[in-house]
Amino acid sequence: MTEMLTMKRRSFLTGSAGAVVAAGTGGLAEAKETKPLPDYVAWKDADATLIVHSDKTLETKRSEFGTSIITPEEKLYIRNNVNTPPESILADRDGWKVEISGVKEPRTLTVAELKTLGLVTAATVLQCSGNGRKYFKDQLTGDQKMSGTPWTVGAAGCVIWSGVPLKAVVDALGGPAEGARFITGTGGEELPAGLDPKLLVVERSVPISNLDNVILAWEMNGRPLSLAHGGPLRMVVPGYSGVNNIKYVKAVAMTEVETDAKIQKTSYRVHALGEKGSPDQPSVWEQPVKSWITTPHEAAKAGQVQIAGVAFGGMNACKSVEVSVDGGQTWQEAEFIGPDLGRFAWRVFALSADLARGTYTLVSRATDTEGNVQPEETEMNGAGYGHNGWRAPAVKLTVA
Repeated sequence: MTEMLTMKRRSFLTGSAGAVVAAGTGGLAEAKETKPLPDYVAWKDADATLIVHSDKTLETKRSEFGTSIITPEEKLYIRNNVNTPPESILADRDGWKVEISGVKEPRTLTVAELKTLGLVTAATVLQCSGNGRKYFKDQLTGDQKMSGTPWTVGAAGCVIWSGVPLKAVVDALGGPAEGARFITGTGGEELPAGLDPKLLVVERSVPISNLDNVILAWEMNGRPLSLAHGGPLRMVVPGYSGVNNIKYVKAVAMTEVETDAKIQKTSYRVHALGEKGSPDQPSVWEQPVKSWITTPHEAAKAGQVQIAGVAFGGMNACKSVEVSVDGGQTWQEAEFIGPDLGRFAWRVFALSADLARGTYTLVSRATDTEGNVQPEETEMNGAGYGHNGWRAPAVKLTVA
């Protein structure tokens, strides 16, 4: 569809003796004093696993990704645009209601009713649109400014969703209404009184070509969906950036046009520095091909070192990953580790390297099944969205 403009189209060039000490560019952020966690995520371990930017923005430390595929919920990042609803909305999970419209037989269904219509389980990369924004900020000089959380690599994770395919729901209600071109999901956050709801509501539209992929999920990683991550029900759009995955979803509509909510109309648009967002700019939808090194990140003996990381292709599967220990001058093919959980999940990769004493710059470069290659740098944009360059997230490694 002409309305769908992928992020990948917009992404192009513009210690002690005997130990290994590794520090990514996010190391300074990890060294900051830990802030207390708000109540809705108080069960997460900020000291061990998270960088707390604010009460709505929590980042997974690079050192906590590990070498398994699935990101545990207690380590998964948080990004909220408005205040989280009260815990009471989880009191009757099966009784949560979602209005389905833009179909031939519109109806409001409970989660209990949704559970009778179908079941699917899928692994996807969940990633904030601004993941990697710090690397854009590092390029800025003089009076140039960019707002937003300075994420490094930690506003992302790979999780398993369980729920009902949206297509099964739409089919049960007679199919999409004539002229429907978008799927529009509305979040159930409580909005302050006296303000225009369209300024604050989390309501996003994605092309209806995603109908076969979208999930109305009530479970993540084998557990009922927590409030922190969108429970009791979340609209999951595989391959799309996090903002399109609507938490506490209370309405899903097949619509002829995109929503006029601010978060769609002018926010999450790709524009130049100094410009304001507008509907004629590309929307932040599909994720681009991307990878980064996750380990080594602590001490290790000189000699054979296992270098590992994660890689994904956004809407496409990841085909291959190359690793360089000299900042991109030479490359070696890495090996995928563990099972393939599908085109929307990330792959863990590894390369065994014999490293002598010295200083190394570890980087990775992914290629998807459509031949899209992760670029060296990502073209700057005014809001810091869609960073997927391979150079900036490098890990500096000293073998002493």
